[in-house]
Amino acid sequence: MVNGLGDGGFDPTIGALNTAMNLRLINQNVISSNIANADTPEYKAKRLEFEGALRQALGVGQGLKAEADHPGHVGRRPTDPVNPEIYDDPNGVESLDGNTVNRAEEMARLSENQLMFDAAAELMKRKIGMVKYAIGEGGGNR
Repeated sequence: MVNGLGDGGFDPTIGALNTAMNLRLINQNVISSNIANADTPEYKAKRLEFEGALRQALGVGQGLKAEADHPGHVGRRPTDPVNPEIYDDPNGVESLDGNTVNRAEEMARLSENQLMFDAAAELMKRKIGMVKYAIGEGGGNR
């Protein structure tokens, strides 16, 4: 839970950003582990299936299930915890010692993942700012 707001029950965008950031953190750990094991004989590089895990966590393509007691109500869907599939990279090229980590490729993935995390964090910051504005100054009830 990155933002302390749980699944973002009052705002689905906050819940989705929270889930995306959590997946990015898990991906960061997977990539960092690959880099740390770049010189370990027989180590197989790992991958996280990010997009599928995010779709599954958000329930995209599954439709909304009725969880409310009234037909006009929309039930809440929790987006945490996320359990992405982590697997051995089938595209890894084995070196002489059996290791499949390509350090340059992993560093590029690490940079891309960090950029995506930073973008999600910035969107979260702006969304929370909009909510704070709406609650405080922008409510119009003065």
